[in-house]
Amino acid sequence: MSRISPCLWFDGQAEEAARFYASVFGGTVDHVTYYPDENPSPSPLPGGSVLLVEFSLFGDSYQALNGGPKFPFTEAVSLSVSCADQAELDRYFDALTANGGKPGPCGWVTDKYGLSWQLVPAEVEALYRTDDKVGIKRMMGVMMSMQKLDLARMKAAFEGETA
Repeated sequence: MSRISPCLWFDGQAEEAARFYASVFGGTVDHVTYYPDENPSPSPLPGGSVLLVEFSLFGDSYQALNGGPKFPFTEAVSLSVSCADQAELDRYFDALTANGGKPGPCGWVTDKYGLSWQLVPAEVEALYRTDDKVGIKRMMGVMMSMQKLDLARMKAAFEGETA
């Protein structure tokens, strides 16, 4: 496990969500911990229910906690995924928006559990790191009109062309 691991708060779906994320991103579910049968403190779930799931995505560790309904996800926190190409972005976009997930602006999606993701082509990330402020501005202008990012259109805008 990593020294720092994001801990994602769920309302009873921690194991289901961790297995879903592992299937989407080729990760692993590493360990499942359960609430004790005789829980000495108030618990949102009965004894024997899943408490914490440790899982890995791209070699990084995460935790999924069944903490109850008190703290739902918001867009204030998202997980950003650097996508190798348009095909990978499309695959992740389709998986995360399926079965109740929904697209948002500028490459963001909210999955069926309410967690926000940013799906960004690695090539676009590289363009943002250049000194071409005019190209970046054109690219951002195009991006602001998109939900799922379109690498070809964004590159064309950066280069001053239309796609």
